[in-house]
Amino acid sequence: MRRSRTILAAAVLIAAALPAQAEPQRVVSMNLCSDQLAMMLAAPGQLISVSSLAQDPRLSPLAQEAAAYRPNSGRAEEIYLMRPDLVIAGTYTPPATVAMLRRLGIRVETPPPSEDFDAIRADIIRMGDWLGRRDAARDLLARFDADLAAARSPRGQGRAALYYANGFTSGSETLAGAILDAAGLGNVATDYGIAATTPLPLELLVMARPDRLITGAKWPGQSRGEAILDHPALAAASPARAQVTDLHWTCGTPFVTRAIRSLR
Repeated sequence: MRRSRTILAAAVLIAAALPAQAEPQRVVSMNLCSDQLAMMLAAPGQLISVSSLAQDPRLSPLAQEAAAYRPNSGRAEEIYLMRPDLVIAGTYTPPATVAMLRRLGIRVETPPPSEDFDAIRADIIRMGDWLGRRDAARDLLARFDADLAAARSPRGQGRAALYYANGFTSGSETLAGAILDAAGLGNVATDYGIAATTPLPLELLVMARPDRLITGAKWPGQSRGEAILDHPALAAASPARAQVTDLHWTCGTPFVTRAIRSLR
């Protein structure tokens, strides 16, 4: 936590010290998480394209708003033809795509994924700086802090286990872990020394006997990775089970407060 607050403070100081850049006029986002922040902060007409995932209501809380923008599939060729003056990619965007766009003289920014609330705050500040929308970013940051304070629950709400396809769980140093903590829930992953997102054997989950079991939302079709979520041992492991809606958990944006409230 101390490290994340240091990062946030550094982001604020750097943003304040840098000279204000001219606002980019043709912004393309090619990452689901940056799509959301860009839509929340961009000036009218400034953002011209978001990723196609942003229009999927299973993944994006702004799917309806995203329909107003041209979708992109993250290919360098299609993005170059849009004549952007700023492209916002991500840490996991294919390096060849980013390199090609930069060789073509296009400014590309690659924000890292946010794994806690201080990182979300830093992302808001950074996006406002990139877009030349610092006042809008400060307003959004204030609303996020107020909403987060209202969404928090006191500790002692029981112990919960996060369990996803292929038997993965998330520990304290993840966004999902931060959501559990804000909802006042203990994280079973901590009992096993798990801090990141990693597999948790089903046997250990059953032995932990969590008060609540939170699983990922199941997608249409057949997936052997999701089969473990139908195992009868899970039903016996916890009397209370809920499926999370991925759209509020996937990205580090102000929408995480909805995920916290869903756990009440």
